Amino acid sequence: MKLLIVEDEPNLLSILRKGLSENNHEVSVSMDGKTALEMIANYNFDVVILDIMLPDINGIEICRRVRSTKNYVPILLLTALGTSENIVTGLNAGADDYLVKPFKFGELEARIQAIYRRANQQNEKIENVTIGDLSINPKAKTVERDGVSVVLTAKEFKLLYYLARNKEMIVSREQILENVWDINFDMNTNVVDVYINYLRKKIDKPFEQKLIHTIKGLGYVIKLQDEH
Repeated sequence: MKLLIVEDEPNLLSILRKGLSENNHEVSVSMDGKTALEMIANYNFDVVILDIMLPDINGIEICRRVRSTKNYVPILLLTALGTSENIVTGLNAGADDYLVKPFKFGELEARIQAIYRRANQQNEKIENVTIGDLSINPKAKTVERDGVSVVLTAKEFKLLYYLARNKEMIVSREQILENVWDINFDMNTNVVDVYINYLRKKIDKPFEQKLIHTIKGLGYVIKLQDEH
C-alpha cells in the first residue's frame, strides 16, 4: 500500500516509517499540514495516517480541506485526545477511523487494512454496470433497459445491482440474503424467489432477451446468454 504519514514528532515518525516499511508498505512522510495537503493533492495514496496536533494546520482542518476537494482517500487520525467529543469532531470532519495514542503497532496495521478494505468495497459499489442493453447507475439509483427507464423499489435495486456486479456468476440464495438483506433470515424463506420474480416482471418480461436465469439447485445468475 502507498501510505502517507503526517506526524511532527520525529521519534514516533521514525518508528512508524520503519515499521510500516517493514510490512511492505511504500511510505511517504510529512511533518506539517501544508506539505501534507500538497502531497495529498498531487499523489495517489491508499491511506493517510494523520496526527491531529500539527504545528501549522491541525489534522481536523486537513480532513475538512481534503474532503472539500472530493478526495476520499481513507484517513486514519492519530490523536492523544481520546475524548468522545474530539473523536466525533474528527469523524465528522471526514476521517474514516481514529487511533488514540499510545497504541500498539499491530492495532495500527489492522486499522489501516480495515479502512483500505472498506474504501475498496465502497468504490465497487459506485461503479456503473452494463449488461447488454441493461444499464445500472448506482449513484443515481437508476436503471434503463434498451433506453427505457425501469422503476425499482430500493430492495429490488439492491438485488439487481448485486446480481449485476456478479454477472455471469451463480449466486446462491444464502449469498443473496447476506448481501442484499444484511440480516440472517431463516434459510427456508422464499423472499429471494419473490423478489427475483418482481425483477423479472420489470427487467425481463417486456423484452425478448432474458437476463435473469435460475440455476436449479444452485441459485441465480444474470447473463446475456439463455441457459440451455
